Amino acid sequence: MLDASAFREIVSGRRRSWGAAAARGLLRVLEVPYSLAVWWRNGRYDRHAAAAQRVGVPVISVGNLTLGGTGKTPMVKWIARSLSERQVRVAIVSRGYGAAAGTKNDEALELEQSLPGVPHVQNPDRVAGARTAIDQYEAEAILLDDGFQHRRLARDLDIVLLDATAPFGYQHVFPRGMLREPMTGLKRAQVVCLTRADTLEEAGRQAIRRQVAMLAPDAVWCEVVHAPSELQNTSGQAESIETLAGRRVAAFAAIGNPSAFQRTLTGLGAEIVYWREFGDHHRYNANDRAELEAAIVVSGAELVVTTHKDLVKLLVDQLGGCPLWALTIELQWIAGGGVLDEALERMIPARKG
Repeated sequence: MLDASAFREIVSGRRRSWGAAAARGLLRVLEVPYSLAVWWRNGRYDRHAAAAQRVGVPVISVGNLTLGGTGKTPMVKWIARSLSERQVRVAIVSRGYGAAAGTKNDEALELEQSLPGVPHVQNPDRVAGARTAIDQYEAEAILLDDGFQHRRLARDLDIVLLDATAPFGYQHVFPRGMLREPMTGLKRAQVVCLTRADTLEEAGRQAIRRQVAMLAPDAVWCEVVHAPSELQNTSGQAESIETLAGRRVAAFAAIGNPSAFQRTLTGLGAEIVYWREFGDHHRYNANDRAELEAAIVVSGAELVVTTHKDLVKLLVDQLGGCPLWALTIELQWIAGGGVLDEALERMIPARKG
């Protein structure tokens, strides 16, 4: 089974072997029925707007046009904090993908630690989840995590994140590419935000912005950087990210875009002596831990680094005799932060009036 990085190598065309070319041909065939199903579903909501249900409070959706990690969690944190600072009772609603029955998934655990005062409801039926948030937690605003394709819950603000490293999913719908739906779906967005914008020069960012303007001419444009802020462990201790410079580091991740995490570590000066990818939302078991610990010992690493989303599932301070740290990420705005903040502000009078 392909890991996330290998899949990207094939669908992007960077892998040039005969086998990769044959795989792309097969995936192109499989793309057709998937695209048709998405087209039919979107058409149903486009023709019958009343099919989307309102829940009586403003709904803000943060979502993707593509598969893989675009950095939704830092954006969800930023919006939740912005609304909380305005004394708005906000609740996060998500599907709960990857969670075992009766448990919270990794994203919910991470958000619970980062936003202790913000309730998080996980329910595959997000309309029911939103109503639960309103009834049980008296939510005055709903923050819909990963909601762009979930059209049954009507929203007042649709924010779509594009990862600068592959903003349009290599121009193909899954499984031939990484688009969740055709690029024309972007026309539904009111805000389009380019994440990891620091990976491109100004000319590259402007080229993406022009393409977005053709698809969503009325959408607000934003650009953000996912800036590493500090290292944290499960005991609540913190270390400066400068700790990584020149150190032998073992790293692993079970996120949608693990290569971005790997690049961040390298950019901070870490010497990565062991690297392991797991599938997004992977639930670690005893065998996984044993394999990691054995590999870490052999690698001669001085410390182990993973993501916050992974740390909350492991809940240990050491692996293979090395301290285990999570690299935390915060948003830094390059463009459009003030405009988005104003859009959130405009939603509050509608709630109070």
